[in-house]
Amino acid sequence: MTNSTIDKIKTLTEMHGAPNFEHRVREYMKKMMAPYVDEFVDDRMGGFYGVKRSGRPNAKRVMVAAHMDEIGFMITEVTPQGFIKFTALGGVANDIWQGQRLKIMTQQGEEIIGVVANIPKHFRSGNEQAPRIEDLLLDIGESDADGVFSRGIQIGDVMVPHTELLQLSEYRYAAKAWDNRYGCVIALELLEQLKDETLDFDLYVGANVQEEVGLRGAEAAARLVDPDVAFVVDCSPANDMKGRQGLSGVLGEGALLRIKDGTMLLKPAFKTFLQDVALRHDVAYQHYISPGGTDGGAIHKANIGVPTAVIGVCARYIHSTDAVFDIRDYQAAKLWLTASIQTLNLETIERLQYQ
Repeated sequence: MTNSTIDKIKTLTEMHGAPNFEHRVREYMKKMMAPYVDEFVDDRMGGFYGVKRSGRPNAKRVMVAAHMDEIGFMITEVTPQGFIKFTALGGVANDIWQGQRLKIMTQQGEEIIGVVANIPKHFRSGNEQAPRIEDLLLDIGESDADGVFSRGIQIGDVMVPHTELLQLSEYRYAAKAWDNRYGCVIALELLEQLKDETLDFDLYVGANVQEEVGLRGAEAAARLVDPDVAFVVDCSPANDMKGRQGLSGVLGEGALLRIKDGTMLLKPAFKTFLQDVALRHDVAYQHYISPGGTDGGAIHKANIGVPTAVIGVCARYIHSTDAVFDIRDYQAAKLWLTASIQTLNLETIERLQYQ
């Protein structure tokens, strides 16, 4: 794994990008992609795509879609004692946030770190229930509401976990927002890999907004791009702490071939195509089923239908302060996605569309 890849992972996972507040991620990605694309197209929700033109008239369009947002929280109230109340943006468990650090982004762009209130054992009765997110309090060290507001904090500001990338072992790392800065990193590196290649189709590589709150940005992006074929790159939860649990993903065993989830079924022709590419290029992969969904759930239903596949990776403890992932899975996914794009031609695209 190159230092360049780790640098991108560190930059993107540590970046603030809650749903509807993805602008920092977008600015960084556009800057990194600019040398490798002919132009950018943007939807009105905040999603964007860099376009690598084929030079063919009426060219087919292939979409590679990440999403920029991460789970987070929005400030709803400041108490007279100077504590901050908030609500969730995206699916989060109630019982993991006490004692954790969250980072507010103000409208002026300043980042302010606080600690989620936690009752010490000394003061517990033993009858406490896990609090709802709306019952939690963030402590930024102020003693009254005026002190909070004087620091530029407003109702509606957003927060994400305050976490730095940490290398745990030779291949495994911990970070916030690997769901889905994984997709952002692989999108950047795909364009780098293809910089000297001419494709049979126009390639649209980019990222959507507001995936974590209901696949909202993907709908706008699919209308913008109007793809003939789409690849979604997203991170999914691993459930391997006691060994493999069905088709739920194991760290270090390769990229994910998502065959079913709560929003999409993988077309048989696309499954065969991906398996053939993996076999030819010796890509490690594992079958995966999820009750949740990805932006593929919105993209594959767009217009008259878009053949869509998810090339993903799994990570433990996603939607928390630290997700643990295996960099070898990223390498497998990158090889698989790049080889799939290189293998596509007009005949294959038509076969994926109508078989």
